Amino acid sequence: MATVDTQTNDLLADLSDGVLTLTLNRPEARNAMTGEMNEALAQALAAAEFDPDVRCIVLTGAGKGFCAGGDVKGMAKSGDGTVGNNTIDGKIHQQRVTQRATAGKLYSMPKPTLAALPGAAAGAGLGLALACDLRIMVSSAVITTAFARVGFSGDYGGSFFLTQLVGTAKAREMYFLSDRVSASEAERLGIVNWVCEPEELASKTAEIASRLANGPTVAYRYMKENLNRALSSGDLNDCMDLEATHHVHCGQTEDHRNATKAFVEKREPVFVGR
Repeated sequence: MATVDTQTNDLLADLSDGVLTLTLNRPEARNAMTGEMNEALAQALAAAEFDPDVRCIVLTGAGKGFCAGGDVKGMAKSGDGTVGNNTIDGKIHQQRVTQRATAGKLYSMPKPTLAALPGAAAGAGLGLALACDLRIMVSSAVITTAFARVGFSGDYGGSFFLTQLVGTAKAREMYFLSDRVSASEAERLGIVNWVCEPEELASKTAEIASRLANGPTVAYRYMKENLNRALSSGDLNDCMDLEATHHVHCGQTEDHRNATKAFVEKREPVFVGR
């Protein structure tokens, strides 16, 4: 395992066997976001996108929480939901850039992303979890949009991701009422893929991340683009045309040739990412 320097203690990073684990590290504040945390996360994700040694990204939180979202205490001090001396226009631009570099990058990253929730995910923290391709959650954790409780409309892509996962009526209920959703209900709704006991989170996360890191990297890149395009476009012919292009391209890869040979020989394939 190699430790990656993020330039801040608010975000920890380590790389092991193709899995980059990014840990939001403010357990005393339920890993509420800070400017340093978001900047470090954006930089780590930008670097991971082009690092061939990174084949899967895991996002998790330190302690007993995943991420409580924005720092509400800091917002209360400012009185208008902003922090610092920025103008409103400047704040809007800053948040747009930050959202795209964090939640947006997790969603568009051409590599599998997995959120591991050791505890509550709320507000923008929930947005980060929903931006990942897959989610695993401990049985004692809860999720909530939380925004209505603090007079916010929502950010970090949560309204987009949640609508796609549960449909517009349920998403509106979760935004308008901001109720807490249990792990079992989140699994039933399809918001999370797996629920496990707290003591099993590390091993279950490692199991799924290892499978992703050892999978067909090129095919994953195109699978993810196909699936994201299906959400954003919704046009069947457009999606099928893209699938055809990517499918034929994957057929030219070393991974495909090795996998078909392994299939014939009745053994597990070894993917090298080419």
